[in-house]
Amino acid sequence: MANVTERSGGEILAQGLQAHGVDTVFCVPGESYLAVLDGLYDLTESINIVTCRQEGGAAYMAEAYGKLKGTPGICFVTRGPGATNASIGVHTAFQDSTPMILFIGQVARDQEDREAFQEIDYRRMFGEMAKWVAQIETADRIPEYLNRAFHTATSGRPGPVVLALPEDMLTEMASVVDTPSYKKVASAPRPEDMADFRTLLSEAQKPLLLIGGGGWSKDASRNITAFAERNHLPVACAFRRQDTFDNHHPQYIGEVGIALNPKLAARVKESDLLIVVGPRLGEMTTSGYSLLDSPNTKQKLVHILPGAEELNRVFNAELAILSDLTAFTKAALDLDPVNAPVWKGTVAQARAEYEAFIAEEAGIKDFPMHKISRYLRENLPDDAIITNGAGNYTIWGQRFYQFSSYPSQLAPTSGAMGYGVPAGISAKITEPDRVVVTLAGDGCFMMNGQEIATAVQYGANVIIIVVDNGCFGTIRMHQEREYPDRVISTRLNNPDFAALARAYGGVGVTVDHADQFPEAFEQAKESGKPALIHMKVPNVWE
Repeated sequence: MANVTERSGGEILAQGLQAHGVDTVFCVPGESYLAVLDGLYDLTESINIVTCRQEGGAAYMAEAYGKLKGTPGICFVTRGPGATNASIGVHTAFQDSTPMILFIGQVARDQEDREAFQEIDYRRMFGEMAKWVAQIETADRIPEYLNRAFHTATSGRPGPVVLALPEDMLTEMASVVDTPSYKKVASAPRPEDMADFRTLLSEAQKPLLLIGGGGWSKDASRNITAFAERNHLPVACAFRRQDTFDNHHPQYIGEVGIALNPKLAARVKESDLLIVVGPRLGEMTTSGYSLLDSPNTKQKLVHILPGAEELNRVFNAELAILSDLTAFTKAALDLDPVNAPVWKGTVAQARAEYEAFIAEEAGIKDFPMHKISRYLRENLPDDAIITNGAGNYTIWGQRFYQFSSYPSQLAPTSGAMGYGVPAGISAKITEPDRVVVTLAGDGCFMMNGQEIATAVQYGANVIIIVVDNGCFGTIRMHQEREYPDRVISTRLNNPDFAALARAYGGVGVTVDHADQFPEAFEQAKESGKPALIHMKVPNVWE
């Protein structure tokens, strides 16, 4: 029997994270979990501790790590205000199906249910935005809870787990053995499912393959590409999941998301077999549930997801397949390809419609944004990582930029503002040899712009492009449409963002015209520091 040494709860937890293969922890320190920080003190050679400036930024960084690596992003925050700040990252992880574990310091056990200082019942608070929420009451059960947390976050539909840590539990001593590293529990399609799938494909006249959602891997991306090639299928990607399929591929026909190409929308509606691998078919991917009839779709629907609770939730599938995406795409490759499909000749036309859509000129005075996106796609390496938050500015990147490899797109399908900057910093810390570019609006940037201090501290040389039009653009657009001539609460008085970046110790460059962008971008890329390009664009409503 292994020799068991008595340890504090904080040491058991820290060493348990190491046993589960954790290499990075994002946090804002707090007195409620000092014992964990002490436990991590001796593990810094194997676990990188990234101290952030606000818990929302820390949670976003952990969520972005989970997206990028496919393993749980780890975040530690203190009780009460720390937890409420971090909740936005948990909500994003839930809607985006991202593996993540949030650890929250909690009041001591003998103070519970008294509304002690910063006390919250986290089971109630996070109950509907996490896969599992629990509180570890005794130090000797920490290995059990960790084991369940890692398996829950990664198995089925991936998502966030929240664990509360009473302060006195973390100083409690216990003699326990760490569990081995978790192994993702993955489902696989049944042979009869795959046989039925091939029958439906062979009978189709206008099939369309729609991919995205959470739970992808490099192998799954390669497999689905090979499957699409063998069967000559047109491929579209779901909202903010364009990196699951090479956008330069002749069978890629566009993104099914916001500002959808009308011709692609028509193809979705007119298809007779919609093969959906990964997307939940939520509001953004279905244009407010208007692309598909519910519950019974006009198209025959084959829906493949790793989470049983999502299948037939909104749309009744002709064939619902419960499967891990890597397992399904591998099984799809084992099918005999459909011979001489009638749709083969239509793919080139669908591709031409996509290319025409991204070739259109679009933008505002002095800032034809399609040219800036084109510059990025022509000058960034294939493995560059692009991050963004939410706002009208994101449409330019999503429409005109082309993703080449998986994973390379970190964007919240939850529509959360403030995500892009911490996600970009997380990506650069996690993948230091890759170019990372963050797109941000002025309103979006200001929600977590202070994390540039984190980027400078850890040498995370991300390039941040701030599109500054002096307003909350998306809300102003809706306001102008719904309540014209009654503008309120959307104008913004902004700082000099380039000067702000320099004040943090980074590089800041101001761009007043799109023609200045290439030089500014090269300056930022060669600076060897976190860099910000401040694009001062006109407000089209004023």
